[in-house]
Amino acid sequence: MATIMHRLELDLDVFAGPFDLLLSLILREELDLLEVELAEIVVAYIDHLEAEGELDLEAATEFLVLIAALLELKSRLMLPGAEVLDELDELAPAEAAEELLERMLQYARFRGAGGWMGTGHAAGQAFLYRVAPLPAALRRVSVEIAERAYDPAVLGEAIGALLRTPPPLDLRHMETPRVSVADRLTLLRGMLASRGGRFSFDDAVQGADRVTVAVTLFALLELYKQGEATWDQPEPFGAIAITAAKRPAYPRAVTS
Repeated sequence: MATIMHRLELDLDVFAGPFDLLLSLILREELDLLEVELAEIVVAYIDHLEAEGELDLEAATEFLVLIAALLELKSRLMLPGAEVLDELDELAPAEAAEELLERMLQYARFRGAGGWMGTGHAAGQAFLYRVAPLPAALRRVSVEIAERAYDPAVLGEAIGALLRTPPPLDLRHMETPRVSVADRLTLLRGMLASRGGRFSFDDAVQGADRVTVAVTLFALLELYKQGEATWDQPEPFGAIAITAAKRPAYPRAVTS
């Protein structure tokens, strides 16, 4: 149900429209409160109640709170500073006006929070929970009339399965292959020696994983760097042939 702020239409000398829009203009200081006749707002509200034919206590309370705050704010703006200050160190008119504005803003925030909580409460009313005691027939069951629901052997097997230690998980598929460049260098040198100084790179990495293939390539680069082997690939993506490098022959030193 809409509040009085949305339903009350005003037709004043300085403003025409809904009551909530008037409050917004006053709070944003786009409309001077001193120019607004608050008595006309009260008269308009009374006419609204007569047209409705019923009194909504929640809406009436909201209207009284807002109109009282507007009256107090307007009175502080109209009174000079000398009449406001007294021996009890009351606030100055400007500070009092700011305090009332802050109070009205807080009221608007609390009113919005209350509306949100009311909507949530109304939505929760659609869920009904049944609270009832256990039927008398099920409160006490004697051993004589109790029936067996499961075979004892099945129950014992289930409990035994819970007590047994499960087998360890096989995590070999998660292990990272570990291979060193030194190991692959040994393999490549052995293949050069056993195959007449020439073999295919595919033979060196047959059945190996991707990490081993990469490390074997590093080992081949190391052989090339040290001058022990070269390679040849006649066509792109073709077979790579590895050949032992020919070492230059140095003349022997002549001794006398």
